[in-house]
Amino acid sequence: MLSVHTSPLEQPGTGDAGGMNVYVLELSKALAERGAEVEIFTRATSSSQPVVVDVQPGIRVFHVPAGPFEGLDKNDLPGQLCAFTAGVLRAEAHRPEGWYDVVHTHYWLSGQAGWLAAERWDVPLVHTMHTMARIKNAALAPGDAPEPPGRIIGEEQVVAEADALVASTQSEADDLVRAYGADPARVHVVAPGVDLGTFHPEAEAEGDAEARRRGRAHLDLPADVPVVLFAGRVQLLKGPDVLVRALPLLGPDVRLVVLGGASGRPTAVRELEALAHQCGVRDRVLVHPPVSRDQLADWYRTADVVAVPSHNESFGLVAAEAQACGTPVVAAAVGGLRTVVLDDVTGLLVDGHDPAAWAKSLGRVLDDHALRERLAQGAAGSAHRFSWATAADAMLDVYAEARRTHHGRA
Repeated sequence: MLSVHTSPLEQPGTGDAGGMNVYVLELSKALAERGAEVEIFTRATSSSQPVVVDVQPGIRVFHVPAGPFEGLDKNDLPGQLCAFTAGVLRAEAHRPEGWYDVVHTHYWLSGQAGWLAAERWDVPLVHTMHTMARIKNAALAPGDAPEPPGRIIGEEQVVAEADALVASTQSEADDLVRAYGADPARVHVVAPGVDLGTFHPEAEAEGDAEARRRGRAHLDLPADVPVVLFAGRVQLLKGPDVLVRALPLLGPDVRLVVLGGASGRPTAVRELEALAHQCGVRDRVLVHPPVSRDQLADWYRTADVVAVPSHNESFGLVAAEAQACGTPVVAAAVGGLRTVVLDDVTGLLVDGHDPAAWAKSLGRVLDDHALRERLAQGAAGSAHRFSWATAADAMLDVYAEARRTHHGRA
């Protein structure tokens, strides 16, 4: 696997680390459990990183030097793809001939590097987009910068060259065909999973107010006030500003917890805090750095509702994880969130990003105990829809089909 711009070993929730990091690592674990040997190549971002990390049996992560370790953001990386690809090819040169059976790339930058590697090794290229520039540009948040034309060209090239394209939802598959002219026969829908060993309701907490109070005390949250949780990178695309603007329209006791770090702009968190001050709710907004996966599950379980106001999501892993913890989700009716969140069953979907509409939907869940309990039960009951084991089985089928069609074209 190639993941150029972000390592699966990085902490999700800040910088460029997010759901894709979780996707690559958790999928690799599930593939390794099925006997696959997975080698992941990512760009080195520190001189202290080991060249190779053995994550667990069957999974190795290679840190490839490509450009300066620090000071480069995602938009600078196209100029380092040659150096990165050279590092990948050098690593393979030390292997026996035919070492790799398939190249699976994540995000368009990796697709560019993987295209050359797969052609050199005469193996199929499987690509997962994760996000698409054309789709993102069509749903920009106010003030957000569009993705550059060079990225769109790069994505078009990868779509044309890939033996198989993996979409997380049917909606994303349709976007690949409609917006990028992908061959429908090469597009496969494989839903990501949720680590149900980590993300699950606390058995003792179901209907147990005392358990929730204990959990909130552990996280330094008020015991008896409504809590809305946002978990993710603080950037315009993810829409945390929508929640800050909605907060004055909710009851005076409602708290908003923002669990994440700055992304895109180093000042993003300070800007969000300044917005809260302007809206008169600074004392009701708690911004907390990203946490481990186990701690994240605790935060999900202690919130009354998890809000996902993204302007675009190819899937919506936060929504899936929160629901697996038995917490209702209020999400934007965009992209994969329309598949992950079952409206009025596991949560509520909101059209658009008007703070008043968000306040109305959040208020419904917070104020109506019966509705909140019904959605919580529906959320927990739907968790089985997303499994990494199922995803790995489906991905192995995609790899096999890609190998068959690749050799058929050769």
